Amino acid sequence: MSESPYERTGPVITLQDVWASYDQGDVLESIDLEIYDRQLVALIGPNGGGKTTLLRVLLGLLAPKRGEVRILGQRVERARRAIGYVPQEIRFDSDFPVSAWEVARMGRLGRRGLLRPFNSEDETIVADALRRTGALHLRRRPIGELSGGERQRVYIARALAVEPRVLLLDEPLSNVDPEARSAIIELLPGLSQQMAIIMSSHDVGSILPHVHRVGYLNRRLVYYGAPQQAPEAIRGTFACPVDMDSEQCPCAVCTAAAQSQEALP
Repeated sequence: MSESPYERTGPVITLQDVWASYDQGDVLESIDLEIYDRQLVALIGPNGGGKTTLLRVLLGLLAPKRGEVRILGQRVERARRAIGYVPQEIRFDSDFPVSAWEVARMGRLGRRGLLRPFNSEDETIVADALRRTGALHLRRRPIGELSGGERQRVYIARALAVEPRVLLLDEPLSNVDPEARSAIIELLPGLSQQMAIIMSSHDVGSILPHVHRVGYLNRRLVYYGAPQQAPEAIRGTFACPVDMDSEQCPCAVCTAAAQSQEALP
């Protein structure tokens, strides 16, 4: 995918020297990052490298212990209504009688509030969100009867019903069948024409050809830039822990580099 032409409008997300930690210690260290409108950004890296933690910081669910986070030029707590979010795991009672439509419509609660009834505008926005994710035909189905891929499309529709300027997706390609994975990958570039999208992913090979920027995160943001340059930059930044040719190395860095190189046209 060609580079996003929207950088001259200024970043929609800015992190400056951001550190974040849990009880066991620092998870993010000195993160500097700018993301612009209509950019599709993939965060890759090892388990425990901080991808989900970074998304939590952007959502305001985890306050950084140091540094500054700005979304649309505002502090996170003031910009929350501009963020749509799909977590990595959504737990629900599969027997609870709620339809795909009702789940997607939950995205409007932040706009309407719990006590105000939904109106025709809400219904139109929800229908459009389901249509954009290819899930409108599922609207009357109980959410517990849907496949993992079908549920994921409904959850993305719920996030789109927020009418976000920023869409955060935590491992959206995990636990879905190959057909659903392909459908989600095809969906994201079109959505990125209307908003900034930041997604974490282990599925490096399949997503890199579709993104504007890729970030390799392992506590620190080791690399952030164009995907076409990622393999060389990652290899140059990390010292490979195995004394062998990098093409044969099983470490996470060399594996990510090899997979992303194979995916490039």
